[in-house]
Amino acid sequence: MEFFDKIGDFFVNWFSEFKREFILNFVTGEKWRWIIDGLKNTLIITFFALILGVVIGVVVAAVRSTYDKNRESFRRRGGAGAFFMGALNFVCNLYLTVIRGTPVVVQLMIMYFIIMTNTTNGVLVAVIAFGINSGAYVAEIFRSGIMSIDGGQFEAGRSLGFNYFQTMRHIIVPQAFKTVLPTLCNEFIVLLKETSVAGYVGVVELTKAGDQIRGRTFSAFMPLIAVALIYLAMVIVLTALVRRLERRLRRSER
Repeated sequence: MEFFDKIGDFFVNWFSEFKREFILNFVTGEKWRWIIDGLKNTLIITFFALILGVVIGVVVAAVRSTYDKNRESFRRRGGAGAFFMGALNFVCNLYLTVIRGTPVVVQLMIMYFIIMTNTTNGVLVAVIAFGINSGAYVAEIFRSGIMSIDGGQFEAGRSLGFNYFQTMRHIIVPQAFKTVLPTLCNEFIVLLKETSVAGYVGVVELTKAGDQIRGRTFSAFMPLIAVALIYLAMVIVLTALVRRLERRLRRSER
């Protein structure tokens, strides 16, 4: 009985300490509101940066894949059109090299302290910086999907009377999207977690909110574990939604 009494005392003391820490970190001074506000900023940044990244990524992927598939034709024909596509491809390659070759936190700080010095809206700056960064990776994901589509699909589009860009829009890109969806999901998860560095430009996102609570209470375990669990829950939900979308896409193919 003494053994079970010790176990019972241990759990009673543990729960009492857990309750005290919970109240200190979240209830006293309504610090839980900091977590909610930080989560809201994290979701806003992720959502709009995701849209911007996909738009940039699709455009860059279309330019690069178009140039790669028609490089020999451009060289033979020459002219202003070939020069224009070559220049666009060069700009896209330069963009990919710079963005993928520098840390996202450095890009964020350059955007805030150098390029957009006239604004105090850290959330807007974070959306633009993360969107531009994500666009580089989304571009390569989409480009690999487009390049994996059989060339006969382009011929099928032309037989239907589509020009090159109509073929890309109606035939190639939808098929490429199905192919790259799992990889795209991983990029979205990375983007969600990368927003944790937005605190460098004064944005109180989820991680910054947890760190602020830690700075006030001098208790690191409770707020940081709470932040980690919230990120984990969001990633699990996002993964489940993408898997459900994949199943629907597979059913639509049958």
